[in-house]
Amino acid sequence: MARGKRPATYEDIEALPPGWVGEIIDDELWAFPRPASWHGWVASVLGGMLGSAFSFGRAGPGGWWILDEPELHLGRQVLVPDLAGWRRERVPGLLEREVPYFDLAPDWVCEVLSPSTAALDRGRKLPLYHREGVSHAWLVDPRAHTLEVYRRGARGWRLARYGGGDVVRAEPFDAEPLELGRLWAPGSMQAPEP
Repeated sequence: MARGKRPATYEDIEALPPGWVGEIIDDELWAFPRPASWHGWVASVLGGMLGSAFSFGRAGPGGWWILDEPELHLGRQVLVPDLAGWRRERVPGLLEREVPYFDLAPDWVCEVLSPSTAALDRGRKLPLYHREGVSHAWLVDPRAHTLEVYRRGARGWRLARYGGGDVVRAEPFDAEPLELGRLWAPGSMQAPEP
């Protein structure tokens, strides 16, 4: 943060134009317009696939609260992952509070990477999630057709990487296979490597 600049507040988020998403990371406001349609497709399909098996227990084990774009208030940080999940055994009454945010770190977060947010998601948010005790983080890149699965270790993240049309068992949802090919928008082509 620049010297003499005031820390960002929640009022700064509320003042954003309609359709913008704001986050406060290390007292700094980060704001982005709503993402592209392919980004929404991946988040919606992944949320549906995991939600069916892990939130509702349809042909799967259940046991999770999985939410789209929950607002997380973790200390002074205000983060909005694309998806997040809490184990029900850890927080059985998660949805009983009448507030529009969550102040308990999730067990799992997922960020769908966009060209405008990838550096923030990787460089600033991933370390914050680790520091706040999130046990698993996923980074999904719809352009590269990849899934990066991060498992929390004592000194950092442990990474597993999958791609294309792989069928994987990705932690913490490894009880059910995940068909990555279903995530990529129909007819989408993998972006060329930079």
